[in-house]
Amino acid sequence: MSLLLVAHGTRKQRGVSLIGDLAAQVSCALDRPVRVAFVDVLGPTPAELLGATRDQPTVLVPAFLARGYHVTKDIPEHVAASGHGDVIVTRALGPDPQLVRVLVDRLIESGWCPDDSVILAAAGTSDPAAMHDLHTTATWLSATIGSRVELAFAATGEPRVHEAVAALRGRGKRVVVASYLLSEGLFQDRLRDSGADLVTDPLGTHPGVTRLIASRFQRACARLAPWPAQTLTTTSMPSRAATRSSRS
Repeated sequence: MSLLLVAHGTRKQRGVSLIGDLAAQVSCALDRPVRVAFVDVLGPTPAELLGATRDQPTVLVPAFLARGYHVTKDIPEHVAASGHGDVIVTRALGPDPQLVRVLVDRLIESGWCPDDSVILAAAGTSDPAAMHDLHTTATWLSATIGSRVELAFAATGEPRVHEAVAALRGRGKRVVVASYLLSEGLFQDRLRDSGADLVTDPLGTHPGVTRLIASRFQRACARLAPWPAQTLTTTSMPSRAATRSSRS
């Protein structure tokens, strides 16, 4: 059984290293090797790695926070081009309650307060299904922290993050940008340059992200072959009470 984590790719070495670290954490959690491929900017590509292991059933987890072109088009095309006939592709990482928990943790780490205005900042998309996923995550985060969360974008989509920050300045509150990005890169740099008072770190190697990816692999592998008994923390929506407790 082969495990493959597929991410976007970035020219920032820190971002590439972060994806490698994340794969290493998942590998440790599952006690199995996890390989990494990228659909853009750099290699190896999914087609290259899948083509080299056609004799092994493979589970591919898209390390993307919503559906979109890379998940619905790029990855299936790479699988087809590889000639590999035994690949299970799981759904994207988001939306998922576990990611909302990670977002809340990142907000708390940044120094966010309940009175702050919050923007959920995503890379952006022109895909309606992916846009629905992003709005779902913003709604869940809003329900969890007990205040409205605006959705804005670093690239494709409106409003752009710097525009949303400027619009919220009139409320007289601090503006906090919650990064809904997986790793460092050009888009995270744009968030930091948006003029917000606080910008959270990418979701990155947070233990909750590791658990979510490991769970995706484990559930998909169970459809192909028995998986050794192992405990992975289940995901559930973090309650507002739990969020308040975390801040106290």
